Amino acid sequence: MQHTNPLPAKRPMGRPKKSRICEGKLCDQAFKPVRIPMNQLEKINLFHDELEAIRLCDKEGLTQAEAGAQMGVSRGTVQRMLASARQKIARALVEGAALIFVEDGSKTCILPAMDPNKAV
Repeated sequence: MQHTNPLPAKRPMGRPKKSRICEGKLCDQAFKPVRIPMNQLEKINLFHDELEAIRLCDKEGLTQAEAGAQMGVSRGTVQRMLASARQKIARALVEGAALIFVEDGSKTCILPAMDPNKAV
């Protein structure tokens, strides 16, 4: 007697991720406590788009809607990125972990063309 699988094949969850427009080149850099070697620290990945959302909303003072328009995503997406980034940053500060700035392979961050009038 042949046994069949009644469950349907697994499909990917949700929609594909949109490209996000991000500035800066921090990938493969880290923010960590001093005097503790990196190999002794817990590492928390902070994705480029999460860092960009923090920069736009918390540093530059943009609203979530304005940040979303600049990044090419919805306000709700910016809200989720901010919540995730803030939780990671708080955890790193409170627990003494290292924040590792990484590019998420499932999302593409498009670096805008450099403005020659803007200071680097």
